[in-house]
Amino acid sequence: MGDRLPAGATTDVACRSLTERGTPIAEPGGPSAPDEPHPDATSDAGSSVRAAHRAEPAPDDTRPVAPRGEPARAEVHDDPRLLARLNARGFRLSMLLDAVALYALMVGAMLVRFTFEGRPWQTYSVPHYLLSFGVLLAVFLACLYFGGLYEREPRLGAPPTLPRAVRQTLAAAGLFVLLNLVVTGFAQQLGLVSRARVVLPIPTPNLLFLLVAGAVAVAANRWIVSLVRTRREGPPKILLAGTEADLEIARRHVTIDPRRSQIVVEVSDPARILPAVRHRDVTDVVVVTSRWLDELYPRAVQQLDDAGVTMLLRVTGRETMFGLERLREVGGLPFVLLRPQTMPRSRRHFKRLFDLTTLAISAPALLLLTGIIALYQLAVAGRPLLYWQERVGAGGRRFRMVKFRTMRTDAEAEGGARLAVEDDPRVIPACAWVRATRMDELPQLWNVLRGEMSLVGPRPERPELTARFESVIPGYARRHALPPGLTGLAQIHGRYHTDPEYKLGYDLQYLVNWSPVADIEILLRTVWVVLARRL
Repeated sequence: MGDRLPAGATTDVACRSLTERGTPIAEPGGPSAPDEPHPDATSDAGSSVRAAHRAEPAPDDTRPVAPRGEPARAEVHDDPRLLARLNARGFRLSMLLDAVALYALMVGAMLVRFTFEGRPWQTYSVPHYLLSFGVLLAVFLACLYFGGLYEREPRLGAPPTLPRAVRQTLAAAGLFVLLNLVVTGFAQQLGLVSRARVVLPIPTPNLLFLLVAGAVAVAANRWIVSLVRTRREGPPKILLAGTEADLEIARRHVTIDPRRSQIVVEVSDPARILPAVRHRDVTDVVVVTSRWLDELYPRAVQQLDDAGVTMLLRVTGRETMFGLERLREVGGLPFVLLRPQTMPRSRRHFKRLFDLTTLAISAPALLLLTGIIALYQLAVAGRPLLYWQERVGAGGRRFRMVKFRTMRTDAEAEGGARLAVEDDPRVIPACAWVRATRMDELPQLWNVLRGEMSLVGPRPERPELTARFESVIPGYARRHALPPGLTGLAQIHGRYHTDPEYKLGYDLQYLVNWSPVADIEILLRTVWVVLARRL
């Protein structure tokens, strides 16, 4: 089979959260790994496992290996250590370091600008400035968080922090200026401040200084944290996996600087990767033979991620045809970070904030439209007005989704759950246009408010259909990484009767490349789909 990325394989999009690490790798023959080869199996490629250029003995200890440096995921909330509990809730020590550094830069800039130059603090009081500093600090930390700078970053081949920090501090400065203009405008309209004053005073030179110095401080903090982590855990311990020819090439590159990484075991058979990780102090698996990905995805990638072990795949000329953008460099070789999940915690929170903000802005129009459709449905379809149905949501959890009833009450009396088809005879004729324009989905705004759904995302499916699709479509469960949506990329490009495997491609493309701009684009294009009355 050729070198290719299988459907659903995700490359590096954002860093994994600390609390997403910690589940021991399932043992051979266990319930989660029914087809894992026995540890004593041998490879036809000669000695399949090497450690420090010595043959690795077949592992005979079947006990799971606990992840390095962190409690197991199931135990993290019971860990008495304060830091472990805070990490489980998304807190990072780097947040505290950034807060102290940024606030010190704000106060220091003011002291240099006014106190040391012998000038007064102009027309604002010191408490007023300090309050403004607090708001500015909150905006900076929020942008850093939503920008993924507080996600746990795998050390091997980690990209430089400074460019990302510059982007986020620039966004924070622009957001603060916009916020200041809006708040000051309202305050002036209400007569709370005069036309010559602002609500959040920050001199422009000071803000420009913070934009530059703040990015440097954030990058310096990450460097300090990396040093501390390396001193505590040591350099990354690498399992190098590939054919003998590929291993020989990679061996010359990856071992250039042993202070930055160490190869502790080599594997020339993909079936030996998981057993070797269980019995070695491995932090990173580096796969240098790209065609092995078909054998490792998705089960091995998921198990390694659960155990807190990073997996990287070497990029060859063929993979570049997929338009890969986020490459990592390890010893001069290009790699991509493989992840079973598609979106880190910070971006999920950002998406939720975007949903709530959009709903608040559009609530008057949406409520009016929902009321009109409800009256029409009562007139042509009668009661029950609403149709509640169990669907599969984020993380595979089930929830009750609501929509306007557009089919007969006995639509599933024979045959049970099945997908809608074009010109479905079960649809009430007077409700066909409601279904065609997706107006029957409006009650799901209630599910969005409850956090069970999102405005944009993969459409939720029935549990029976989900189980069927997961059994025949590899990677189908990965669409449950986010709450399902009212609309999605598959809905604006596909139809009700589009094959689920094709829809999965759209869904995973959306999850990997999510941004607020993408959501806005999909929402606007959904309006066109509604107006065009496409099925």
